Amino acid sequence: MADRVLVTGGAGYIGSHACKALAAAGYVPVTYDNLCTGWREAVKFGPFEQGELMDRTRLDEVFAQHRPVAVMHFAALSQVGEAMREPAKYWRGNVGASLSLIEATLAADVRDFVFSSTCATYGDHDGVILDEDTPQQPLNSYGASKRAIEDMLRDFGASDGLRSVIFRYFNVAGADPDAEVGEFHQPETHLIPLILDAIDGRRPALTVHGTDYPTPDGTCIRDYVHVMDLVDAHVLGLDWLRAGNGPQAGGTEVFCLGTGNGFSVREVVDHSRHVTNRAVPMVDGPRRGGDAVKLVSGSEKAGRVLGWQPRRSTLPVMVGDAWRWHQNGGYGG
Repeated sequence: MADRVLVTGGAGYIGSHACKALAAAGYVPVTYDNLCTGWREAVKFGPFEQGELMDRTRLDEVFAQHRPVAVMHFAALSQVGEAMREPAKYWRGNVGASLSLIEATLAADVRDFVFSSTCATYGDHDGVILDEDTPQQPLNSYGASKRAIEDMLRDFGASDGLRSVIFRYFNVAGADPDAEVGEFHQPETHLIPLILDAIDGRRPALTVHGTDYPTPDGTCIRDYVHVMDLVDAHVLGLDWLRAGNGPQAGGTEVFCLGTGNGFSVREVVDHSRHVTNRAVPMVDGPRRGGDAVKLVSGSEKAGRVLGWQPRRSTLPVMVGDAWRWHQNGGYGG
């Protein structure tokens, strides 16, 4: 019987792709999601359990029923603008919920844990390639809450023998090349689907948030990683833990996932125009609070230790896969 992995947020964008990758690797992904931002239609590769992370009774039931060998934790609030306006929501919804999950994980005697963190823990480090040792100076409660969860994992590693892999990654883009699952948020906040919405008339225009940054074209620069490359890393990290690698008595290992190349908002727009052969209506808007100027990461450690390579993480491929999915119309009718 195949081993089961509990995937929190498995009905969301990255989580649903992770479930597909886990199933392809021989696991049974068990999605645990409250459907606040996820979609029931995205759960296609294993069982679905609806629930809140703060509901310990429900979590304990799911652990007892499915007996997973590991946890892959994606569920989180992740909108930077909202995090600036409502920090309490992020401390409660990310940190409090993750604490509940970690305690339930340990109570079920599960010791392998893969955590989806973020480059937002770093803040703004202009002109450097970020790595696992770069100081963490988050600019908003989203990044700060993720950093706090990383600290929790280290503490529970020392106290209870929890073994974890933490992935810090940058802007995720693209979709399943087979278009079985993809990116669909309401409201949408991510750049490439916003561009595609503007292209096909689902919104009047793309708003470019800030055109006066100290970059060559005045717009923010980010490192984009294909979602399928990203979830491949998570499966590699899980297999690495389960093979007995990493800290044996408990602890955590951090990996950055990026390409080492950054693209500005305007560069992403230009690639999208080329791939789709469509015009992109645009309007200039003010900067958003909490946005860093430039975030670019290398992944030397992930390549060396896990054997990870971002094979689909080029803008033409990411935009092309996203466009194929986008033309399907998303979820929810």
